[in-house]
Amino acid sequence: MNHSEFLRLVEDNKGILYKISGSYCRHAGDREDLVQEMIYQLWRSSDKYDHAQKFSTYMYRIALNVAISFYRRASRGGIKVELDADLHIAEDYGMGEPDERVDMLQQWVASLGELDKALMILYLEERPYREIAEIIGITETNVGTKLGRLKERLKKQLLARPAEDAKGWN
Repeated sequence: MNHSEFLRLVEDNKGILYKISGSYCRHAGDREDLVQEMIYQLWRSSDKYDHAQKFSTYMYRIALNVAISFYRRASRGGIKVELDADLHIAEDYGMGEPDERVDMLQQWVASLGELDKALMILYLEERPYREIAEIIGITETNVGTKLGRLKERLKKQLLARPAEDAKGWN
């Protein structure tokens, strides 16, 4: 892949990088550092990109791996990495006030392990199971199983909340 093709593909798909960095970093400086690292790793591995697959799928795989590595380094260094407050998810779930339900969902996603967090980010992005499987490196069946279990955990956690906290989450 030549330099101009790479830049065009990154520009066309840059939203992926910002969504993932926003999911793993609270502070703008950390998000920018993470996006730069993602672009660098994409460029380093660009010769391995298989043009038979969608570039966005390839970008998700690289970006999530870089974000997970960043998260691990930050966790070991005592840096607190949280979901960004302006991550836009769960807007159409009809549950409670929009800000409250997004905050609750963000807190729950933030509490997940690395793989589960990546699965939920992709699921909330409405990516097909086949694409999630390609990005994460597990089978499509495993994606369905893991997401089903995650949804069940979320449901149980929300049902355990006091009625006023879980208002509309049923």
